[in-house]
Amino acid sequence: MSNKKIQPKLILVGAGPGDPDLITVKAIQALGKADIILYDALVNKKILGYAPPGVKKVFVGKRNGQHSLKQHQINNLIVDFAFTYGNVVRLKGGDPFVFGRGYEEIEYAQSFNIETQVIPGISSSVGVPALAGIPVTHRGASESFWVITGTTRTGELSRDIKLASQSTATVVILMGVHKLQQIVEVYKSSGKGDLPIALIQNGTLPDERIAVGTISTIEAIAADRNIGSPAVIVAGAVVKLHPEFVAKDVFEKYLAS
Repeated sequence: MSNKKIQPKLILVGAGPGDPDLITVKAIQALGKADIILYDALVNKKILGYAPPGVKKVFVGKRNGQHSLKQHQINNLIVDFAFTYGNVVRLKGGDPFVFGRGYEEIEYAQSFNIETQVIPGISSSVGVPALAGIPVTHRGASESFWVITGTTRTGELSRDIKLASQSTATVVILMGVHKLQQIVEVYKSSGKGDLPIALIQNGTLPDERIAVGTISTIEAIAADRNIGSPAVIVAGAVVKLHPEFVAKDVFEKYLAS
């Protein structure tokens, strides 16, 4: 039996948007010191390879409509494992504080006087559009960007989408593909039927799929390309910078010449 003194600790780690090469050096260092790892559904399993040999890895992932564990159960596991194993690395996709419920887990652990640390990750809200060729801000096109959850905890569409649709900001919607029809209706009611929009499924990964169009056309294009979850929605003038839009503009100018 090991005589190692247990020092309970929680390290909340962002795994990035999917591509394992996008994890940070600090996150890799944390994984290398883990006594146990709890990881989510959107974490690329290649990242788990940075853990020491033999370290236990527990899947606690949640997907829309498919929850392996409820949040309070995950909170309890973190505390139990911290006192049993010591250094718990809680690995979350993207950034743990961007719709990751990370602060809830930190707060719960701290209520048991467990030491905590946060290591940010690249959020899919900016990383996925960037690697698809869409900047969330661009001089002359967008002075700001909103990041909004597509679904509130009551299962409804976020009311912030209505407010955002009335602005000139880039709007990035996470966890909203299954509510695309409602999102389209919100933008149409704001007179934005011609606004460019993109859906990016499995962003940063080899099987990434993208649908690019306007508010008025995106539902048909997304259906044709079989876009599903997990996907990031980007609405705004910056979407015109995507290569598909650029090629279309060049072609239309050629036809008009």
